[in-house]
Amino acid sequence: MEIVSIIGSGTMGRGIAFSSAVAGFTTFVQDINESALHNCKSYIEKQFNRYVEKGQLTGNEADAAINRIRYTTELEEAAKDADLVIEAVLEIMDLKIEIFKQLDRLVKPSTILATNTSTMSPTEIAAQTSRPDRCIALHFFNPVPKMKLIEVICGLETSEETITKSFEFGRALGKDCVKINEFPGFAVSRMNCLIGNEAMNMVMEGVGTIEDIDKAIKLGLNHPMGPLELADLVGLDTRLRNMEYLYKTLGEKYRPCPVLVKYVKAGRLGKKSGKGFYNYN
Repeated sequence: MEIVSIIGSGTMGRGIAFSSAVAGFTTFVQDINESALHNCKSYIEKQFNRYVEKGQLTGNEADAAINRIRYTTELEEAAKDADLVIEAVLEIMDLKIEIFKQLDRLVKPSTILATNTSTMSPTEIAAQTSRPDRCIALHFFNPVPKMKLIEVICGLETSEETITKSFEFGRALGKDCVKINEFPGFAVSRMNCLIGNEAMNMVMEGVGTIEDIDKAIKLGLNHPMGPLELADLVGLDTRLRNMEYLYKTLGEKYRPCPVLVKYVKAGRLGKKSGKGFYNYN
């Protein structure tokens, strides 16, 4: 595996691209939005500067990694020579399926197609292609360069070869991989969404302040980040889409908290919009 393409230059896409380039892969980042690509490039180069300042990379290593990244608005350019394509767009099933259909026509027969979905069915997505055996879900976590886990979620027809190559890619990035059999929400998102949603319900019920609920979970359960702070980092719109999907597929216990729905309607999407449960302005 030499060439990796990332479809989508948002928070997850740029983190995966950074990690891929550091690991030595020629890395394409594709987005239909030129401005988004520019922001992605700026963010990645700032990250490399920080790594050099902290002594985590040498200047030469950073320069070499930066030169391994290509940015494009053209899906064909990004996909045609790739050995692995990772889709990292919004958690909208129809959008993911449409991208996989296009990729299936553009990539080499040997190419693996992966989705970075945190909740949705890789089987359903793969079924829209001619290569369900070479489709898989690789669930990265935010921030990608720091988080050590990749959930490798197997669809109904995912081959052992695809699983093996996915694990090899994860290890090349310095990640630990766990194999998860497909079920809505997989392992981490099912638990994470429940904890976050219950924290939101506690805010709504006046159990404690936002700060105190986060502090209680961090110190009481030894979590590195409070569930409300984490929801802001993920994006409250993303969290709401995840909750709606889990509510639809797994039932009542995943009903989104009314506060979450209200905040998204108000445009309070978390850190990326400047305000969510916390104010970042």
